[in-house]
Amino acid sequence: MIAKLLILIARGWQKGPSQILPPSCRYQPSCSAYAITAIQRYGAARGGWLALKRIMRCHPWGGQGYDPVPQVEDHK
Repeated sequence: MIAKLLILIARGWQKGPSQILPPSCRYQPSCSAYAITAIQRYGAARGGWLALKRIMRCHPWGGQGYDPVPQVEDHK
């Protein structure tokens, strides 16, 4: 239930503010796509934590480039 709500919020961002604001993604996939994948793969708690950590890295002094959601065996 919580996972579905978090995914709905991310999809709302993709269809709303993200369409109006200029593109500024530093990572590929975008933070919202990353969040959706992480929550689908790991559930609300762990996936939400991964998404939050990704969003916290997204700033002018952070990294950039390809940063996929870790595979199940990669994340321990």
